[in-house]
Amino acid sequence: MIVIGVTGSFGTGKTFVSKILGSYGADVIDADAAAHVVLRKGTRQYAAVVSRFGERILDGKREIDRNVVARIVFGDVRSLRRLSEIVHPPVIRAIRQCIARAAHNRSRRAVVIDAPLLFETGLDSLADIRIVVTASLRTQVGRCRRKFGLSKKEVLARIHSQMSLGEKAGLADVVIDNNRKRSYTRRQVRELWEILMDKRKDCCCPEGIRKKNRERKRSRG
Repeated sequence: MIVIGVTGSFGTGKTFVSKILGSYGADVIDADAAAHVVLRKGTRQYAAVVSRFGERILDGKREIDRNVVARIVFGDVRSLRRLSEIVHPPVIRAIRQCIARAAHNRSRRAVVIDAPLLFETGLDSLADIRIVVTASLRTQVGRCRRKFGLSKKEVLARIHSQMSLGEKAGLADVVIDNNRKRSYTRRQVRELWEILMDKRKDCCCPEGIRKKNRERKRSRG
């Protein structure tokens, strides 16, 4: 079984790429979804976050309103760090457990870790292959404003709170360009999947993946 880490920046389309991989049969572990579970009412993390930020972050059902929390932490480095200290450790443990369960299933060929902070949290150490999904800043802002109803300022605050996309791309084994039509992105992911499913050991290591990608790009001219 191969573990694939997929990351990017806010609005680059990492979840779209993860879903494509899921359609080919990979198990997809969504780090954001794991964080939702961690912050449910009644958990220790829920209590710690409410204690830190106050009841102003609760909605009518006394669940944590993630949009309110986002408006607080993405404008305050110290608050973001404190939130990360509370949430990230249990999320990482949950992801490790999911990978371990998948490893016991011999029919499972691949597991995807879909994580916006793959490198920042050290989750990249769990992956055999690290994919970074890229798009232009203009594309990121446009997508996030349409999808989440955020202002340009709010989108940029979230983008700048993370490691830069250039830094992430420099750490990647594979970079997927998601700045064009979806069909172009799907083709890149399909070709990558074919390489990953190649049984030859030299093709499935990170250097083998990079080599195969270069060969395919040259063949397309």
